[in-house]
Amino acid sequence: MTDSTPGTTGPTLDLGPQTEALAQLVAGVGDEQLAGTTPCPEYAVRHLLGHLAGLTIAFRDAGRKDLGATTDTSPGSTLPDIGPGWRAELPKILAELADAWRDPAAWTGMTRAGGVDLPGEVAGLVATDELVIHGWDLARATGQEYTPDPVALQVCHDFLAASVDDPSRGEIFGPVVPVGPDAPLLDRAVGLSGRDPGWKSRS
Repeated sequence: MTDSTPGTTGPTLDLGPQTEALAQLVAGVGDEQLAGTTPCPEYAVRHLLGHLAGLTIAFRDAGRKDLGATTDTSPGSTLPDIGPGWRAELPKILAELADAWRDPAAWTGMTRAGGVDLPGEVAGLVATDELVIHGWDLARATGQEYTPDPVALQVCHDFLAASVDDPSRGEIFGPVVPVGPDAPLLDRAVGLSGRDPGWKSRS
């Protein structure tokens, strides 16, 4: 049985609805948009898609405990990019990631992602954050509507809120962008990630 209570973690968190929402955004990206700007200053849309592909493979393999080159490489080591088959490949690996994290064993013990060893549950939370926030990045960059999975969004928000006072936060996230307490939950999560919820593409 799946517990869909917002804020739950562990094997009760099904990443499938969020990966499906992200796959829909990927399908809506036009070739003419690949060079456009994104909320990630160093990335054009094609680089953001390449980053999504890389992190999806890494966290899929982290969930499987299949550790190796895909889980050992730092995401900032090279500028990511897409290959010729990205439209078919990204939805496929997103589905594989969700399937990997449906196994309760993915959330237990230790694993690795981005060259960092971390508990399985923490890796699952980081994966959730990546899927939700980069979904927003892609939607904003390509002018698409975005409705993240409500459970994943709540988990992402709570994960980011817990990091606000972490001294190592600056190694991962930018400074918090203040957002009103009555703002939509997605805007608050985006602000906690160091992004401006009002960002608009310049392309």
